[in-house]
Amino acid sequence: MNWHIREILRKRRTAETGAFPPHRGGALSVCLVYPNRYATAMSSLGFQAVYQLFNDQPDIVCERAFLPDREEQALYEKNGDTLVSLESERPLTDFDVIAFSISFEPDFINIPHILALSRIPALSAERDETHPLVLAGGAACFINPEPAAELFDLIAVGEGETLIPDLSALLLDQAARSRTELLRHAATLPGFYVPALPPLQPVVRVCAPADAVPSQSVIMTEETEFGNMYLIEVSRGCPRGCRFCAAGFVWQPFRQHPLDRLKAACREGLEHRSTIGLVGAAVSDHLHIEELCRFIVEQGGSPSLSSLRLDRLTPGLLDLLVKSGHKTISMAPEGGSQRMRDMIRKNLTAEQIIAAADQVARAGILNLKLYFIIGLPGENDQDLQELIGLTAAIQRTVVEQARAHKRLGEITLSVNPFIPKPFTPLQWAGMCPLDELKRKVALLEKGLRPIPNVRLKVEELQGCVLQALLSRGGRELLPLILQMATGMNLRKAAKACRIEPELVVTTTLALDAELPWEVIQAADRSRLTAEYLAAMQVIGVGQ
Repeated sequence: MNWHIREILRKRRTAETGAFPPHRGGALSVCLVYPNRYATAMSSLGFQAVYQLFNDQPDIVCERAFLPDREEQALYEKNGDTLVSLESERPLTDFDVIAFSISFEPDFINIPHILALSRIPALSAERDETHPLVLAGGAACFINPEPAAELFDLIAVGEGETLIPDLSALLLDQAARSRTELLRHAATLPGFYVPALPPLQPVVRVCAPADAVPSQSVIMTEETEFGNMYLIEVSRGCPRGCRFCAAGFVWQPFRQHPLDRLKAACREGLEHRSTIGLVGAAVSDHLHIEELCRFIVEQGGSPSLSSLRLDRLTPGLLDLLVKSGHKTISMAPEGGSQRMRDMIRKNLTAEQIIAAADQVARAGILNLKLYFIIGLPGENDQDLQELIGLTAAIQRTVVEQARAHKRLGEITLSVNPFIPKPFTPLQWAGMCPLDELKRKVALLEKGLRPIPNVRLKVEELQGCVLQALLSRGGRELLPLILQMATGMNLRKAAKACRIEPELVVTTTLALDAELPWEVIQAADRSRLTAEYLAAMQVIGVGQ
């Protein structure tokens, strides 16, 4: 293998603390692969948790591999080297199992490329007993695995705390059997999906046990987005049930880790980092979040919350964040107008949002990051004008407090297009057409330009179309994934495969339509339907 690649891997290993020794004994070897670059992978608490869970199983040794960075990629292409694991630099073909941990649908595109670099056929149907078993799991796989399903021999549908012990026992018990026998047996177990054997009933999504310990950082490295933090999962799921968001419908029931366990995790984390990143879809909904933050501060640390629910702000919590040195607070009104917030069931008024901004600014935190969604079903220009007006009102509030504190702050609007997600009430709604989204962005840019100290950041729209396509498509998208894995862009790949992405993503589906992702069992389809109809009633649309 090229010495430059060896040096890149050596530097990464040297910069890490907490990784398991690669040369431990074990009856079964697993290479856990995150289908994106190292820095992205090691920012994922879920990826680290799965690595820990595999290595905790008796007789299993788990190593890691990643999509090569650009520099590495050029070296692999120049020298014709095979992709290797980080820990022992073993070719992926030497492992018994290749397990992909997939958080985001666009990363489906990277998987055929990783398999090609590993000298492993991309399609399950093209592999035989001489190849490693190729598995997949992660959030993207238990929402809608169908576009990439034929790349995998087996898909784990659900949460790792339950599935990995069951999977490990299956692989060890079945080690002497043929691949076909193993997969047939796996298909009979809860939470396992064999794409080559379409299930007679939807696959049941498996949850973690009620007493599962909080996920927390396993490996420390500076080469990540959160390199200065020790991450701890506070809760899983969300009790709010916003109609566009999978967290409130897929990760159910909402679970809060006990305070004593979280305190123990924080004590451990503070031995490694002074900042504790509290992770979850609804961190500020934890019953004891203020007490937990106070504990971290009392221990000499600094709590960091990914986002604050506006109606969960308390003077005590804000005071703790100020003492911890927070300069920016992130909040998510989502809908720019009351009508849009009612449609998505955000349960927030403009008065509450402005009051929360005032409360934060009075505390001395003058930088706000506000998350909004545009292109929601039924949205019109008046809704966008209300978003601009709401921003202006927030800016006036912040400026007033900035004068009192004698320093300026900045408001950042992070604007993302609505993407219909499986297993949410708005799964049947179509995405706003790309040209119309561009017009809406231009309208916002024009309206926000005169407001001082306001910065607009918009997610790349073409990338959102790809995400929506992979979110709501089926196996017909596999040829497109294979084409894009070679470096072809979406427009050219779609043309080559005779797929019309915009038609797929903008079509409003009938309530009785067959949905590709319903190969997995919905928690409560009747509830999703009722919520969808309620949303449409808000915007005056019949179904």
